[in-house]
Amino acid sequence: MGGVNAAGRTSGHQAFRRTVLDALPQDDQARALIGLAAMMQLFQRQEDGTWQDQHGHSLASDDIVQQHRETILGRTLIRRIETALFDVDEIPANRPSRLHFDSPVVFQVRRRQLPTPLPEHWQVRELDSRQVEVSVPAGNLDVLFPERRKGQVRAAGQLPSGFEPNALYHSVHHPRGLSMAVFGASDCLGQSGLNWESLRDSLDPDQIAVYAGNSIGQLDDQGWGGLLKSYVSGNRATSKQMPLGYGQMPADFLNAYVLGSVGSTGAIQGACATFLYNLRLGVEDIRSGRCRVVMVGTSDAPITPEVIEGFRAMSALADDDSLKALDALTLLTDADYQRACRPFARNCGFTIAEASQFLLLMDDSLALETGAQILGSVPGVFANADGWKRSISAPGIGNYITMGKAVALAREILGERAVRERSFVHAHGTSTPKNRVTESHVLHEIARANDITAWPVAGIKTFIGHSQGSAAGDQLASALGSFAYGLIPGLPYLDAVAEDVHAERLKLFQEPLSFDADAAFINAKGFGGNNATGLVLSPQITERLLIKRHGQAAIEAWKQRREAILATSEAYRERADAADFEVIYRFGHEVLEGPELDIDRERIHIPGYAHAVSLAVDNPFGRLDNESF
Repeated sequence: MGGVNAAGRTSGHQAFRRTVLDALPQDDQARALIGLAAMMQLFQRQEDGTWQDQHGHSLASDDIVQQHRETILGRTLIRRIETALFDVDEIPANRPSRLHFDSPVVFQVRRRQLPTPLPEHWQVRELDSRQVEVSVPAGNLDVLFPERRKGQVRAAGQLPSGFEPNALYHSVHHPRGLSMAVFGASDCLGQSGLNWESLRDSLDPDQIAVYAGNSIGQLDDQGWGGLLKSYVSGNRATSKQMPLGYGQMPADFLNAYVLGSVGSTGAIQGACATFLYNLRLGVEDIRSGRCRVVMVGTSDAPITPEVIEGFRAMSALADDDSLKALDALTLLTDADYQRACRPFARNCGFTIAEASQFLLLMDDSLALETGAQILGSVPGVFANADGWKRSISAPGIGNYITMGKAVALAREILGERAVRERSFVHAHGTSTPKNRVTESHVLHEIARANDITAWPVAGIKTFIGHSQGSAAGDQLASALGSFAYGLIPGLPYLDAVAEDVHAERLKLFQEPLSFDADAAFINAKGFGGNNATGLVLSPQITERLLIKRHGQAAIEAWKQRREAILATSEAYRERADAADFEVIYRFGHEVLEGPELDIDRERIHIPGYAHAVSLAVDNPFGRLDNESF
């Protein structure tokens, strides 16, 4: 796994540790805080192991933890939108206006700034090669006045302050979401401990796939956001904005610049369920035997004034006025913004966020052969629509089906008792009044049907916000952290469960819960009827299943091969905790265009790839060779 969100880096469970920080041993707390401080560029590690701040002062690790803990905590998770993204007090806008002149108006302007075509009745006189004089007759003139507006939504789940993924490689006008994707995939490969080139060379190139995207494309100024407002803003569209805005572009970037993959590729966009939709593609490819290795993921960077205003106009976001009304406040402080997202409590809307999350999936035989470290397994992902609706953004019935199927699969694999006593739910938990009612009812009814009486429910959007298509990736990465640490993040702002929440069979808690889990259910309940639920099994359960399929001897051999992989992974973690990231971006690397290929009827050999692409195909339709027409 790899990526980044408002809690930090995915690899090494750094982001997870930020969400259960106070429940961890002191050494783990210190490591998490120091790693975040380095990521935020507050300190740099020196060769002697000490740290140096931005002013050149040296500090020991203990000093960082003791003196800068509150600074680190205050610049992670949900917080007031920082000016590195945009200034919420100075959002550029235009105000339409109609001016009336009782007499002609004369003004000077550069020739290139004249509108095309010229308005009727304007008279233009040349002053020199650059300047002209314009006379406008008396009457009305429609204009746009530039203005600066104050944002009505000021909280977001932003990446840790000071962390800029585009500064880690040669990024040239890349949208933020794509820079995050490059970092997330690189982090995933680093954490894996595997040599990607060796792994790729051991397989038919067509046995590798990449499924990655996001829910709404790249809508910042470097992508479609800048393109769509280029006319009204007076800026020129660039040659990069159109292609780099596509929703499947994270997969394209990984194939072209990170992995060099020529295998199956693509992305499914499904609002909040996008990550799980892509995960489903990967799981099905591996289960069918089409692929042996699949990288799946999403990367969403929707914290822009326009996207925020769109969600605010839907009454979906927790805006400032709603937060004030919720807590009877006249002024919001930084602490109030940190409490903006409150799943299953009295709440008023979700908090928008950015995140990039990637998983490396393998078939079980290859995982054992390579000595891969196994963080868990995904036996199935289920997706269902809502059917007939009124409002397209309103919740419906599809999530009952996806949750029911996921629990049924867990019951078949683990048995009823394990599902009742050793499973938990990573709820969609957006913090909207509608979600707290509808999702809690889904969970309550599925719990009732399966005789579950106190189902633990996590809702990590309370820490990191709603990263749209990447939200389920945030949840899955957190679930892997729960398997590793035996803790489920709590709901710290759950002062009281809202009266309309169906909580009779749910276990909702404020502090991290110590819990020995066999399985987690990753739930997504998205706009438009995009519902999905994924079942994730713990590494311990996964190992038991592997023993049953492959035998104890194969598992012992895998553990021996795994030692070297774990050592490489730990070395990466040490470097990453010091912000010594190894971002992979190979622009123009071994580019092929076609004439270099060796092609015959059975296979295509690609220079630079150890194995040829087999052209053998499965034909379930029969042959017509011997039939006459």
